[in-house]
Amino acid sequence: MANVLKVLMIVENVPAPKDRRVWPEAITLRDHGYQVSIISPKGATAYRESYSCIDGIHIYRYHLPAVRGKYVSHVVEYTVALVMTCWLSLKVLVRHGFDVIHVANPPDIFFIVGMCYRLLGKKFVFDQHDLAPELFQALFKRNSRLLYRLMVFLEWCTYKMANLVLVTNESQRRNAIERGSCDDGKLVVVRNGPNLEQLKPVSPEPGLKNGWRYVLGYVGIMGVQDGVEYALRALYELVYRRGRRDVGLILMGEGESLCMLQALAHELGLDEYINFTGWIPIKDVARYLSVADICLIPDPLNGVNEYSTMLKTMEYMAMGKPIVAFDLYETRYSAGEAALYAVPNLASDFANKIEVLLGDEALRCRMGTIGRRRVEEELSWEHSRKNLLRAYETCFARRK
Repeated sequence: MANVLKVLMIVENVPAPKDRRVWPEAITLRDHGYQVSIISPKGATAYRESYSCIDGIHIYRYHLPAVRGKYVSHVVEYTVALVMTCWLSLKVLVRHGFDVIHVANPPDIFFIVGMCYRLLGKKFVFDQHDLAPELFQALFKRNSRLLYRLMVFLEWCTYKMANLVLVTNESQRRNAIERGSCDDGKLVVVRNGPNLEQLKPVSPEPGLKNGWRYVLGYVGIMGVQDGVEYALRALYELVYRRGRRDVGLILMGEGESLCMLQALAHELGLDEYINFTGWIPIKDVARYLSVADICLIPDPLNGVNEYSTMLKTMEYMAMGKPIVAFDLYETRYSAGEAALYAVPNLASDFANKIEVLLGDEALRCRMGTIGRRRVEEELSWEHSRKNLLRAYETCFARRK
């Protein structure tokens, strides 16, 4: 009889189980006979427990201190995260054991943990969500050659340490081969994809529209690189320059830019046209998206987003919603004809594309149908999970 393969997953930027890639991966592995533990930070409001067991998955969390200063805060955050992850990994090793360390980025620093445990015969998986060098250039909004070279070096170290590298798309795969000199034989594309059992249209609740005739929807992280301010400026364009008082925006999620966005909405006079819901569970995301007429992907061209696969893209498509997005390579690959594409980083053209869809219900329905079909046939998590399981089975054959 095969022994149970034990996996320790590490995620630093979102508390488990909120991460919408790591958690489906954990559930998939658990459902196929793996024992799974996770180390993550604590949430600001929810998921504050130091230990919890959810759906049979052991979760260990640590506190990240709040420090002012963009640069100092990142240094402190990552130092604390690395130290606490090392400490908690020892706890997991003693209490549950593990054979594989599965690390999600950003940041690309946990190869240090992997290096230590590889000396003990453990395997190391690098689950690359973002290109960290480009991400940090976008976050700090500066062309720092030293920072970029440091991040490229850390990325290279992580590739070299890994027994298996998971990437979300072909752009990241090319990067791993060309910049990271990563062996193609250990690279597997596991695309982000929605769970169609959890995310599907429900009966619309008119009260969620706040009296607006048309609703724009956004769901996801609200960080510096996510560009949600472009959605606000496009809404301002529609309301105050084009006289559209019949449209509102529901923003679902949270992140480091949330307070800035709330202040910007007030400054632009959009308080009565925006509903900030904060982080909400997936069943409520489905409720709000069911009343949305158009969904938004305002992620700008910034050196990293054009190489990233946004999970929200497929979530909107799963709900049968038409999309307005900036014209980025991987976004266009995912959404195809389910979206209209604006000139990157131009809020007025983003507003143009929204207005086109507001005035054409038949086009909205047609795009929504195209998107739902594409997710069902190619892009749902049901398809991606097969690549994850195949990669694990190939790289970490069950021990007899």
